[in-house]
Amino acid sequence: MLARMSSLEVTEWMAFYGVEPFGQDVQYIGHAITAATIANVNRGKGQHAMKPEQFMPKFKKHEQTVDEQIQIAQMITAALSTIPTGEDTE
Repeated sequence: MLARMSSLEVTEWMAFYGVEPFGQDVQYIGHAITAATIANVNRGKGQHAMKPEQFMPKFKKHEQTVDEQIQIAQMITAALSTIPTGEDTE
């Protein structure tokens, strides 16, 4: 898909995601709100209200080193350089 998208289009999708996020993160938030609502309507007297954040999955984030970033960039460059563009090379 990236081979068919222009840089401008990728940039526009990134900007759109900044305004209207989509994907798994949004789904997690929706499920967390539902879970918090169910927990709150079923909680006993005197118990504190649950927040959606308490139901969000927590994933360990890995900080990439500069060497890892360079290696990934090289792999992407190599992969994209083998994608046919539909243009004749003659």
